[in-house]
Amino acid sequence: MKVQIGPITRLEGHLSINTTVENNIITNAQSVGEMFRGFEIILRGRDPLDAQQITQRICGVCPYAHAIASSYAQENAFGIKTPPNGRIMHNLIQGANHLYDYLLHFYQLSALDFIDVTAILKYSGSDHKLTALRDWVKAELASGRPFPAAPFLPRLSGKYLADTDLNIGALKHYMEALEIQKKANRASAIFGGKFPHSTAIFPGGCTQNPNIDHISSYRSLIFDVKEFIHQKYIPDILAVAQAFPEYWKIGRSQGGFLSYGLLPFGPEPDSARLFAPGVILNGQSEAVNFEAIKEDVKYSRYSSPSGLKVRDGALTPAPHKESAYSWIKAPRYNGHMVEVGAGARVLVDYTQGHNPTIKKLVNKYAKIAGIGVDGLNSVFGRHLCRAISAVVIADFLLAETERLDPKAPGMAIYELPESGEGFGATEASRGALLHYIRVKNYKIDRYECVVPTTWNCSPMDDKDQPGALESALIGTRVENPAEQIEANRIIHSFDPCLACAVH
Repeated sequence: MKVQIGPITRLEGHLSINTTVENNIITNAQSVGEMFRGFEIILRGRDPLDAQQITQRICGVCPYAHAIASSYAQENAFGIKTPPNGRIMHNLIQGANHLYDYLLHFYQLSALDFIDVTAILKYSGSDHKLTALRDWVKAELASGRPFPAAPFLPRLSGKYLADTDLNIGALKHYMEALEIQKKANRASAIFGGKFPHSTAIFPGGCTQNPNIDHISSYRSLIFDVKEFIHQKYIPDILAVAQAFPEYWKIGRSQGGFLSYGLLPFGPEPDSARLFAPGVILNGQSEAVNFEAIKEDVKYSRYSSPSGLKVRDGALTPAPHKESAYSWIKAPRYNGHMVEVGAGARVLVDYTQGHNPTIKKLVNKYAKIAGIGVDGLNSVFGRHLCRAISAVVIADFLLAETERLDPKAPGMAIYELPESGEGFGATEASRGALLHYIRVKNYKIDRYECVVPTTWNCSPMDDKDQPGALESALIGTRVENPAEQIEANRIIHSFDPCLACAVH
């Protein structure tokens, strides 16, 4: 039985999944990116300093990561030395954006896979937001319309939380999370200029000059975000996971893990980072080599050569290509499929024993959940790793503000050379993000982006190996093959961003 799931809601962009189901088991899955954009083509011939602005338009959710990856690439290409304040402000902008995105992902994009919104019909309290939600849900259900309004309805058939109080509490936190996300965005905008699409991030630092008022305002906002993470976000994840313990085993990807490391301690390209860079293949961790990354296009709608290294990347659209089923390329690391994202970021760091706080938190919550470390490769493992990342990042950001020097410069002074090339790597909230730039005659000659969801939602490669999401779906048992709530929960756990993937 062949079933198309899509378009998938509660994610960024346009994604469909083609599944084959036999005896209620998904035996094959195809991840279908449904659009073409062509940012690498747009960038050719532009001034290099346009890159960190244009690439932010790849995504309105994580624009800062693209700006910073582009800035890193240009710093690498031109030998720009960023002053400490510049590096710190990059971290403050990007870190706050991570906190925003983790809360957005859990509450607005994923929690409704498990929370029973109809429990609100039993609410009899005085909270005006919950009362309004109750009345809205009641009216929608009574309307008789076949497709009630988003984002709460319609629901897929399947098991949801049975505890009324837990459901109502989670819905209350859903509303509160929206306000907390605003605070994280305001924090990013203090040093980034605005959200989305920062005007202050540049190669060599940040055009904003930090002062005491900026620092004080930023700390106040991040402290409020941190309190919500500890008091509501983590307890909600653990409570939902307790009701659905099988999802510590469902949704396992079948490859390795890749992270470029996140939030550097110093301005140098090889500085140690809060989260360690590395790749895990066959259970063994090793250093990242950008030259080991190639992109296959056998099943992608491009006629450009397959298996090219990042620096040689090409982009020739072929919408009618036989056998192709997606506009997403298939990046591979030394021929291996790898998963990227918060789960990979935490697993790479944990395997290396790099950050003792991460190791402590993983062991603590794994014990509470009754799982081993391998349980992090799962639906709830990805959710938990985002929460662990949020805890670590919030503390780091508060400490970073104390390292800012209001009297020191935040931006390097330089003149761009005629030519150069370089890589810039960081971790967007969704995972490993790599930008490559080559400049000739003061203009961009080649620009390539290998983006997190390009890794996770890739189609099969030239060896017919499925992508990370495809591999996580294959073998999953579904109660209702026509709707597949189980598949939707797996898909949402990866937090796909198709606008990024098909950039």
